[in-house]
Amino acid sequence: MARYTGPVCRLCRREGQRLYLKGARCYTDKCGISKRAYAPGMHGQGRKKLSEYGLQLREKQKARRYYGVLEAQFEKYFEMASRKKGMTGENLLSILETRLDNVVFRLGFGSSRPEARQLVMHGHFTVNGKKVDIPSYLVKVGDVIAVREKSRTSDKMKAVLEMTEGRVVPKWLDVNRETMEGKVIAAPQRDDIDLPIEEHLIVELYSK
Repeated sequence: MARYTGPVCRLCRREGQRLYLKGARCYTDKCGISKRAYAPGMHGQGRKKLSEYGLQLREKQKARRYYGVLEAQFEKYFEMASRKKGMTGENLLSILETRLDNVVFRLGFGSSRPEARQLVMHGHFTVNGKKVDIPSYLVKVGDVIAVREKSRTSDKMKAVLEMTEGRVVPKWLDVNRETMEGKVIAAPQRDDIDLPIEEHLIVELYSK
């Protein structure tokens, strides 16, 4: 399964903001962007003002990196969004939010999206009682996502739940941390998505 395997702090520095790809570390002074708040590379500190196309491209790259999606899959999601009723940009973010790895993160069963993706791939979760180990699986309203029975007592899950204690769960999800289950109670709306993404720029990029 294709995925980015390089240094994730480099991605945050390239976008000029925290993408929260390393969990708790991103909230400390150890965060790469706290130490070097400029783009990576030998010319990172001397980059010029971006063109209109450059701004649109950066916004797309930022969205991809938030959700850990590669180019071909992102284009697929955009095509899906454009076929749905409503605003294409909002539809795109809604689709990305319903990825299983993102839902696991939002429920507090992963300290970061990359960690949630790894936990899904290792088979720690079920959807409606059946094991699903595909991070890109798109959940639907009514689906129940749960930590597998044999994983609930693992040191890893205990550590994750301790780390995510107090995390606010978006209103389109419902979670029971005691039973380690969550449910999709509505489709995510734009107001539910707290990421600083200007989705209209992404639509403009693909409309060229």
